Amino acid sequence: MSTPPREPYPDITMSRALARFTDDLIRVPGTTFGIGADAVVGLIPGVGDLIGTGLSSAIMVDAVRQRVPLPVLARMGGNLLLDTGMGFVPVAGDALDVLHRANRKNYRLLEECVRTGRRVDVSAKGYLGLAVAMVAAFVVVSLVLVGLLIWGLFAGIGALVR
Repeated sequence: MSTPPREPYPDITMSRALARFTDDLIRVPGTTFGIGADAVVGLIPGVGDLIGTGLSSAIMVDAVRQRVPLPVLARMGGNLLLDTGMGFVPVAGDALDVLHRANRKNYRLLEECVRTGRRVDVSAKGYLGLAVAMVAAFVVVSLVLVGLLIWGLFAGIGALVR
C-alpha cells in the first residue's frame, strides 16, 4: 500500500486546508469554479463576516510564524480588509466575495514566500513585534467594520419597528 503524497510545504498545510475550506470547498459541476464556507456564512449579516475574519486571520498568523516579509503581510491584510468591506454590500458583496477569494490569495502569497525562501531573518530586530502589530491592526479594523455593520443592522431594524 502506498502512502499518500506529502504536502510540498508541511509547515503551511493548515493554511492550505483553511484556504480550500473557505474559498473552494465545493466545485460547481461542469466548471473549475468553487464555492467555499466563507461565501455561505457570509450570507449571515455581521456574524458571517465575523467568522470569516477570524478564519482569515489564521492564515496571516501562519505567515508571521513563517516570517513572511512585512510588505507581503500588508498585501495579505489589504485582502482581508477588502473581503470584510465587501460584506457591507448586501447580496452583491457576497457575490464579489466569492470572486475575490481573499483566503486563496493570502495562501498563495504565503506559499510563494515559503517556496522561494523569502523570509525575514530570525535575528531581524523588531520583526515579530511589527508583524504581530500589523496583523492585529488589520484584524481589529476588520472587526470594527463588522461591529459597525451589526450596529447598523440593529439600528435599521429598530427604526423600522418604531
